[in-house]
Amino acid sequence: MTTKSDSKINAKKRGRPAKGGLGFDDTREALIRCGMELLTEQGFNNTGLDQILKKVNVPKGSFYHYFENKEAYGYVVLEEYSQFFIHKLKKHLLNKELPALERLQAFIEDAIQGVERYDFKRGCLVGNLTLELGSSHEQFREKLNKAFNNWKSLIADCLELAKTEGTLAETADSDQLADFFWICWEGAVMRAKLTQNKQPMELFSQQFFKLLP
Repeated sequence: MTTKSDSKINAKKRGRPAKGGLGFDDTREALIRCGMELLTEQGFNNTGLDQILKKVNVPKGSFYHYFENKEAYGYVVLEEYSQFFIHKLKKHLLNKELPALERLQAFIEDAIQGVERYDFKRGCLVGNLTLELGSSHEQFREKLNKAFNNWKSLIADCLELAKTEGTLAETADSDQLADFFWICWEGAVMRAKLTQNKQPMELFSQQFFKLLP
């Protein structure tokens, strides 16, 4: 029979503690946050475990208590980023204080500010990994497609709402328009990183809303 005391002892033994006194969950979260930053800036293949562990101040041996290997770590970082972005999308697209198309515009403006904040170095992790691994890594490709499909559904729902508000033609294909949005948006973000300015993203925004039926 396991006592409360035994459970506490087992909990303490779980994994190797990180330097600096972080607990198991805190260390895992720190590794994920670091991965979002470095993988977005440098890519998956160009980011070494040693660099991640040094930045978080975690011993190399303890990494494998949190993740089976770098690939498994990459999957978790990708999923966490996708969920973070879903939260950002919902914050704007479910904002009942604004009409549907203004919600989408607010998301775009917020995203542009985010890319500017990091000096056009980070962009979109899902977009970056798609370029790097989308054609060569089956499991990453499946997870990247899943992320884009989840994001697309949120945009499509917002466009459907615009139909009920009379700001989008009833004949418009919301699903196709949402797909078109992400195809063009990811290209605009990539171009902004190349040119080091927000003009490509602003141009996309202007043209997307002009083209809506």
